[in-house]
Amino acid sequence: MTTTSPGPTAAEARATALLIDFGGVLTAPIGPAFGALAADAGLAPDAALRLLATHEGARTALAEHEVGRLDDQGFEDAFAAAMLEAGGRIEPRGLLARVAAHLDLDEPMIDLVRQARAAGVPVALVSNSLGRDCYARVDLEELFDVSVVSGQVGVRKPSREIYRIACERLGVEPADCVLVDDLEHNLVGAARLGIRGILHRSADESLPRIREALRLPAPTGTR
Repeated sequence: MTTTSPGPTAAEARATALLIDFGGVLTAPIGPAFGALAADAGLAPDAALRLLATHEGARTALAEHEVGRLDDQGFEDAFAAAMLEAGGRIEPRGLLARVAAHLDLDEPMIDLVRQARAAGVPVALVSNSLGRDCYARVDLEELFDVSVVSGQVGVRKPSREIYRIACERLGVEPADCVLVDDLEHNLVGAARLGIRGILHRSADESLPRIREALRLPAPTGTR
């Protein structure tokens, strides 16, 4: 009697495509950037992100901005008004640019994307919009096979639809993808399609996990 050995589990199987977030993954963490903005407004360092999560006007403006229904100026006006209501004061114009100025690129993570593409791995940027100049520091066509930005497709993370769009544009199945994101609820949304996730905290922690998932070799000169 012959037996059939089980196939590899999702954790063991090699992923063949990479979906990756931008802010907080390919850049410095977003917390300090918003902390600096709060300090400029005379508020506590955690105030800006707290307002985006709890203030009805700011939260609604962010959601509308991320799906492309509210432009940069509209979001800046609403966010500045929320900070004024909280006791701070900040000039609305250029608010998003000030956030972006603090989001320096994480070069080891950028290099990982280049390594993946050089190895033939399809790579998609999957990012929620945060201003028209959010991606100005990178060459999107050089880094990614496709770029799926929420404001351009009208749906934002963690909706499974944005991940479905990314998979369709790459021509891959969700089960063949790994998503790298710094927010756990975004990974949960992707998991509903069968996309495995890596919660990003730092390049040192994420790089070996991504290489393992994609079966990428260690960079030359490392052991």
